[in-house]
Amino acid sequence: MSARFSNRTSSESSPNSQRVLFVHEGCPDLACCLDALKQLGYDVRTCNNYAGGLRCLECEDFDLVVVCQGSPKFEGRCVLKRAMEINPRMPVLVVARCLDMKCYLDAMGLGAFDYLETPLTASEAVRAMEAHLTAPAAAARARGATDYFG
Repeated sequence: MSARFSNRTSSESSPNSQRVLFVHEGCPDLACCLDALKQLGYDVRTCNNYAGGLRCLECEDFDLVVVCQGSPKFEGRCVLKRAMEINPRMPVLVVARCLDMKCYLDAMGLGAFDYLETPLTASEAVRAMEAHLTAPAAAARARGATDYFG
């Protein structure tokens, strides 16, 4: 890891817990997912704005990032881009309040592992997130990341 990110930390609360960054600006209806992830033992860090999500990415390590798209202007793009710069193998899921094909194409082109449209039930959201948490190597292979990292 480069010296620039030497101040990054990981949680000490549960050594076996996977860490999820949940940036939910523009998607307040996903609060039920947060509780479900916490009940399943995931270490969930939440930010209610994109600037806070960017700060978290700079200081902490995560196994998964979930970011809300925002409006059709795709304000969540900044979090997706930064997460991919820090760790191209880290799964990032983009959640949209309404499907926007341009945003979908942008998100997938920038490296998002999935693009989900709300409304989602807690079980649907958790299932999508766990699919990427339990099989990160398979997800990375599916995205072609192993071509770059061996």
